[in-house]
Formats: sequence, structure tokens, C-alpha cells
Amino acid sequence: MYKLAIETMISASHFLSDYRGPCQRIHGHNWKIQVEITGDQLNKTGMVIDFKDLSDLTWSVVGKYDHQSLNELPPFDRMNPTAENMARYFFKEIDKILPAGVKMRAIRLWETDKYMVEYTE
Repeated sequence: MYKLAIETMISASHFLSDYRGPCQRIHGHNWKIQVEITGDQLNKTGMVIDFKDLSDLTWSVVGKYDHQSLNELPPFDRMNPTAENMARYFFKEIDKILPAGVKMRAIRLWETDKYMVEYTE
């Protein structure tokens, strides 16, 4: 079994509903997002998936949130844009578009240098 990971980053604002504290007000983060996949078959080139292809697939999901207000965009206009909800949503959406034989293993999302959430299934 092979395990591969790529990282990307988005900058976006959000606020948390049903929350008492500073994060109830609009504020921004530079989220670092790490996508980890697995596969046990190599293609004819000798790769599970090209890192560039994995980066492009990831960006097709997370890129639409870059430099946006998360609370204004689906699904976060109906779902609190917590780091946990973001990680789960990104995991599921990226998993849907991976090629056959490539599986999501984990997604890690850093809200700051100190705060990270990991989502797996």
C-alpha cells in the first residue's frame, strides 16, 4: 500500500454561529490543507497518481473558497464553517472525484500554526 500527500492553502473569512467568543465575529484564516490518499496499484508510469493531478483535483474542490467569505457559499451558508465541518466536507468532495483505485485516507486542516483537525473514515 502506498500513501501520498499533498498540501495546499486557502485564505478565507468566516464566523461561527451558536458560539460565544471572538470567533462569533467575522475573521480570517490562512488554512493549510493536507490531503492524504492511498493506493496499492501503480499506473504504467509507476505512480499511484501524479502529485500534480492530485493537487489539481484538490484545488477543484477547495479553490472556490479561496479569498471568499465561507458563510456566504454552499454548504457553509447552511452549515457552521468550523474546521471540523470544513475537513469533513473537503474529504467527501475530493473522495468523489479521485480516480479508480485511489482512496482518501485523511485530510488535515490547519486553522492556524497551532490548531489542526484531521478527518478520516
